[in-house]
Amino acid sequence: MSRRPGLSARTRLTLSYAGFLAVAGALLLAVVWGFLLRYVPDNSQGLLGVSPNRYLLVRTFGPAAAVAMAFLLVFGLVGGWLLAGRMLAPLTRITTAARTAGSGSLSHRIRMEGRRDEFRELADTFDAMLEQLESHVAEQQRFAANASHELRTPLAVSQALLDVARRDPTRDRDELLERLRAVNARAIGLTEALLVLSRSDRGAFGREDVDLSLVAEEAAETLLPLAEQRGITLDVTGGAARASGSSELLLRLVTNLVQNAVVHNLPTGGTVTVHTGTRDGASVVRVENTGPPLPPDLVPTLTEPFRRGTERVRTDEHAGVGLGLAIVHSVVRAHDGTLDLAPRPAGGLVVTVRLPGVP
Repeated sequence: MSRRPGLSARTRLTLSYAGFLAVAGALLLAVVWGFLLRYVPDNSQGLLGVSPNRYLLVRTFGPAAAVAMAFLLVFGLVGGWLLAGRMLAPLTRITTAARTAGSGSLSHRIRMEGRRDEFRELADTFDAMLEQLESHVAEQQRFAANASHELRTPLAVSQALLDVARRDPTRDRDELLERLRAVNARAIGLTEALLVLSRSDRGAFGREDVDLSLVAEEAAETLLPLAEQRGITLDVTGGAARASGSSELLLRLVTNLVQNAVVHNLPTGGTVTVHTGTRDGASVVRVENTGPPLPPDLVPTLTEPFRRGTERVRTDEHAGVGLGLAIVHSVVRAHDGTLDLAPRPAGGLVVTVRLPGVP
């Protein structure tokens, strides 16, 4: 935005300080003039000889008052300039840090010393903002790099399959089409997951009253065939748990949790339990599943994008893209809730989601 040049804050403060000092001096002189000279007899002709009179006092007091006013003005300008510079020094450091951040360097910090006041509180807030921005930018850059890598993989596989088919016309066409369909489905699933993650991160959704128990039942009903195919027992327990938010995103949240619990379970004979209810005014969804033991240091990283809890690669129709728990974390955060992940001692994972309840 283009603006016309004007006086700096330091200059304005200097002029304000000097003007205030000059006005105060003028008022003081006016008080002396009005209340002191009024009691001195007027004798402009000097008939009383050398006795004090108003004429003599005016002649002697006038030049002294002018010198005093000039001194006050100069003193006000110099002192105001120095004081304004000292008072605005923290603001200058904040401005320099803002310009540095605007040029793309988010690692700079002000770290202003001294006791807390308005400027230091502003500097601390600015440092905290820069730290969050640096963290978010690094996370977005890492996410973009991972997303491009994940999207490149199915495209490269498709290109390789097409090259093989072109060089070998006798290759089984049905097998080729099936593999292309699987790779294309993975790319579509990844794209849809990225869109959901972006939408929840922006908070671009309307809010309505949602019963999480009904959401859990719908998610379990959708994934029941997958659980039966893998020999997993899927149970939904608990009661009503009302929350305010997007029914679509909350359904995606619970569906991702249940699917993650089914896929990362025991090879056969495992269990998945979905429990809903209220606790301390919050609506709670807890998904607990059996499975292989998880190292405690791995659990906090499961909500990072493209991080998978196991190293195995799944090739079925529910092959993961590494965004399931990342989407859950994003949706929970967008709904002002909390997400807790804890490994089970016997193996598996317990995921607890707490959302603000609706009275």
